[in-house]
Formats: sequence, C-alpha cells, structure tokens
Amino acid sequence: MPMQKPLAAALATCLLLVLAAPDAHAQRRKAPAQPALTACTDFYTFVNKDWLAANTVVDGTGSVSALGQLQQRTLLQQRALLDDAVLSPQNDVQKLLGDFWASGIDEAAVERDGAQPIATLLSRIDAIRRARDIPPAIAALHQVGIPVAFNFSADLDLGDLDRYVGYFTQGGIALPDPAYYTREDADTRALLGRYTEYVEKILALTGTPQDKLKEEMAMVLDLETRLARASRPIDTLRDPRANYALVSTAGFAKQFRNLQLDQFLQAQGVSADQVSMAHVEYFTEVDDLVRTLKPGQWKTYLRYQIGNAMAPYLNQAFRDAHFSFHGRVLRGQSTPPQRDVQVLEAINRAAGPMLAREYVARYLPEATRSRAEAIAGQVRDALARAVARSTWMSAEARTEAEAKLAALRIEIGAPAYDVDFSVQPMGRSSFGSNMLIASSWHHREEMRRIGRTNAQRRWGVQPQDPALAYDIAHNRLIVSAAALQAPVLDMEQDTAAQYGSFGALVAHELGRAVDIKGRLVDASGGIRTWWTAADEAAYGALADRLALQYANYDYPAADGLKVNATLTREGNMADLAAVELAFDALEAAQPGADNAAHESFFRAWAALWREQLSAESATEAAATSVHAPGQWRANGPLVNLPAFAKAFKCKAGNPMVRKPEEQVSIWRQAE
Repeated sequence: MPMQKPLAAALATCLLLVLAAPDAHAQRRKAPAQPALTACTDFYTFVNKDWLAANTVVDGTGSVSALGQLQQRTLLQQRALLDDAVLSPQNDVQKLLGDFWASGIDEAAVERDGAQPIATLLSRIDAIRRARDIPPAIAALHQVGIPVAFNFSADLDLGDLDRYVGYFTQGGIALPDPAYYTREDADTRALLGRYTEYVEKILALTGTPQDKLKEEMAMVLDLETRLARASRPIDTLRDPRANYALVSTAGFAKQFRNLQLDQFLQAQGVSADQVSMAHVEYFTEVDDLVRTLKPGQWKTYLRYQIGNAMAPYLNQAFRDAHFSFHGRVLRGQSTPPQRDVQVLEAINRAAGPMLAREYVARYLPEATRSRAEAIAGQVRDALARAVARSTWMSAEARTEAEAKLAALRIEIGAPAYDVDFSVQPMGRSSFGSNMLIASSWHHREEMRRIGRTNAQRRWGVQPQDPALAYDIAHNRLIVSAAALQAPVLDMEQDTAAQYGSFGALVAHELGRAVDIKGRLVDASGGIRTWWTAADEAAYGALADRLALQYANYDYPAADGLKVNATLTREGNMADLAAVELAFDALEAAQPGADNAAHESFFRAWAALWREQLSAESATEAAATSVHAPGQWRANGPLVNLPAFAKAFKCKAGNPMVRKPEEQVSIWRQAE
C-alpha cells in the first residue's frame, strides 16, 4: 500500500532530525592524542565528552545520535498516546486510534484473522468475466489505497503552486524499477528469479492451487513486464516537470475506451476538467492490454497485487513471505522490525493525520509554541538584515530576496488541516480490515484535494515526526510539534541556548529561501531563477572556499577517509549560515548579553550534533551522506566566527581559530 510521494518534495528542503555520528571506539583511540582538550582545540568533543563516553557503539552495529534519540522519544510518545487511547479514549478519533492499535498488537487475533480482511477484495476480482469488468475492478482497488496498473495521486500543479491536480503516472509493478524486468545482466536475472519465488508464495496464499502456481506466476510476470516495457526509465522522471502535462479529461471516454479513465475518475470522486498525464503512451498501452489480454490473466495479476500490498498487515505466513523478498532481498535487512514497530508504522502510514491531531494536543504546550514562533521570527529578521547588507548579492537579487522574506510564513506545530476525520468505525478483531478502512479514508481525503486552491493547508511532513523544513513551493518555514523538545528546543535551557539550537536549525532552513535552492522560486511563487550570473558566481566562490576547509577534515571512525567536500558542499554552507544568522538574532534580541550567554549559545549548537558511528556506518556515510559528520557540523562553522573565539578566549593558532583571511562568511556582519 504505497503512499504517494508529493511532487512538491522536489521543490522543498527538509532537515529531518534523524542523524548519526562517530564511532565510540574511534573516539577512545584518539583521546590520548589530545591530553589537553579545551574549547579551543576541539569544541565538539569538549562540549560532548560525557555524552560520547556514555553512548558508545560496537563496530558493525550502526549509530547513535542526540537527534536520533529525539526521534526514538517521539515514537515512545506516540505509543503512550495509543496505549491510553486503548484504555480510555477521550474522543472519536482516539477511539479509532485505540481500536487500530489494539487490533495490530494482538498477534493472536491477527493469526486467527488470516486472509479474511482481503476476502471481499478477492471475491471482487473473481467476479471478473469480461474485459469491461476489469476497469471497475482497477478503480475499486485504487479506492482502498492499492494502486494497480498505474498510479493516480493528488499533487501540486506546477503551473499554480497553490492548487492540486490529479497526476496519472506509470505504475502497477511490484519491483521498484521497471528495468528489473528487462535487463539481462546476471545480478538482475538472479533478482528476478527470487521475485518469481515470491510471486508464487503470494499467489498460493491468495488461493492458487499448487498445480497452477507456475502458470499463474508467469501470467503475473508477463503483465508486469509489459507494463515495465511501456514505462519510462526512472532516471528520466526525477525532474518533476517530466511528470507534468495538463490534459483535458473531456475526451477520456473515447481516448481510453477500454480502460474507462472517465469512469475511473468518477469512482475516485474527482470531477476536475484537467489532470496531468505526461506519458500518454503508457496509458494507451494499458488501454490496449485491457482489450487484448484475457480476463483470466488480469484476474491473476490483480489478485497478486492485493496479496502483495496487504501482506505486511495480515498473518505470519503473509508477513514472512513479504519480508523474505521485500525486506531481505530488496533492502538487505536481516530481521523484520518488532511487531509494535510494524503496527506504529502502519498507523502513521494510513492514519497519520489522525495521530498527528492527538499528538499535537498532548505534547505541544502553548508556551513552547509561542517561544518557537518568537525565535523563528527573530531569525527571519536577522536574515532580512543580512540580505540588506550583503556584499555578494546583486541589487536585483537583494530586492527579490527581501520580497520573499517579507512574504515568508512561519508555521509551528501542525498544518491548518482541511481533513474530514469521519471514518467508518473500527473494531479490535481485524487489523487488516482496519488497515483497509484507514487506507480508504486516506485515499478519499487525498482525492478531495484535487482541484482545490488550498495547497498551503497541507504539509509534506507529519507533526509527530521531528522535522524542520523550508517549503520552497509555498515560501514557508515548517516546524513539526515533535521537533519542539530537547535537544532542539529545550524549555528548561536559557534563552541563549535556545537560539544556539532551535534558532540555528531555523536559520539553517530559512537560509534556503534565498540561497542556491531558493533562487529557483521567486517572491510571487513563480518558478524562475532570480539570481544573476554574478550572484551564482559569488556564491560558488564562497562555497569553493568552504569546501577547501572541509576537505581537510578526517572522517571520524572511517580510517583513512576525509570528508567529501563536494557531496557535503550545500549542507556545509547551510550550517555556516545557520550559526551566523542565529547568533545575529540572539544579539538583536539580547543586545546586552554577557559572555556566559554567548558560551551557552555555542554549547547548544555543538550539543545538537553529538553522535557515534560504527566503522562500517561511518564508511557508508562518508560515501553517501550530504552532511558532514557531527564533529565537523559543530566545529566547521565555528572556526569561521570571531564571536566564538572571543567567547572562549581562543588565540590565533588554536585549532578552533582560522586565520582572518581564510575565514568564510556568508551572512555575518563584518567586524
């Protein structure tokens, strides 16, 4: 039951607060080489030494980080909310959530339920007799959140970013890449062999007799291969514009007579005059397959798709089959997640907005929201001041940047939902049935978005997930409720520390409004590059200078590796901007702040990035992560700030002080 990923993600930046860090053993090995550890030699280790000693990892076991611990805490909070909803629900939504949770963690009930939750769906497919019966069956599966034959989702209209349109796109295959069905190399053929074994398992569980398994597996593989051959390569679809082409729905009845796309839209409750269909040839092919393939092949394909989509939510036999391929083969997992983790993920997937509403009500005090809004507003003001005095931005770019910042909105806690929370009642006896109920509700609400001009009432992240994000499409800062707790916004810390942690993360995201990413959307929401060539050259020169600094840093716990300054280029610039802007905001809010406040600010920044990585995880992160490791996310920006050296009385020549001519500045005011 895949959730549709919004096209808007391509126009957004998002700092998800789930991070990792250096290996504990590596830290201990290096400790003897730094007997005189001070704030001016390695500020990150100086601030975090107690945490690093208490949070170790064993080689090969992954990572631990302060922000990762925050994410784990939010999961415990969600579970506590659901546990209470089971025992004493206080409203209708809590009753739904409590029943959903109870039905999922009762493994004995799930086993007794077997394949019963999908029995009605399978009967619907078994009733297919003729080609004209196939399209209504396809539409019915889409309605319950099981997209087959193709994908159809609500997403932003790239011609009007405040409006949603329906997107018809390729889909209908169970493997993640169409090329898996057609490539001839040995690895791909081996993967396809494992996949055919999985298809047979699911078909057997959904009713195929043993002597028919090979025949029906071949039917499924043949139809999916036809869909794959009609599909475009994945790498050609990464640009959202490749999936965008508005077409009139008026001619669908004749254009797709066999596929009945006009009736499909009616079944989804969509009455829009236009939808996006950038790959008409794909749907022409599917239309032809409805006409030319025998109904029996379509029945087998659709039955398999139901079993594949619902397998994670059914009994152990279905779950084992699903994990053996999707988990072990495709994702390289050795063991499946614990049952309660699986259930919580399923609830967030199908009923995320329900859980969000209750999470915000319980875990976001008004005082915390108010403090967050105040700090975020002051950081925005600091960025506006920085733009006005910028020496590297052209006058034209400054004017546009100032207009963007004047129009920028700050949204804290949760979006202004336009969701109808009325849902068919759930019971506690069938987790699979509850999953279908929630998924049908989720699909209904997604379809209601199409044609509306209220895109700004939704977020691309869920409030119960810790995240800060700058939404480029709508020029707004989004801060989830789950992020507003330690170590991001600790209400027990002093104000300066709150600027050093929360304020800096806000600055990290707000800087995106006017930087190399933000230049793609102007103040009115138009998609255009509003920087001049000179702006791009000046920004690139700053980024090049900063890259030289980071390229000399050893990657903690990854022996012999350096930080990849090209891969982390944009992230390092955003980190430097974060500290510059947040410190300026603190200075403006507390002009008489003493040195102790400045120390508190920088300590809070360093505490954000505490982490430990195993050697294996560090090696992988060095090759793939777009962020520098925690040690250098903390120290890297600070060596460029005279205010840091002044606060801790660091001298020229100390490791935490770069020569003035080597320091990089994006937004800070000249000394």
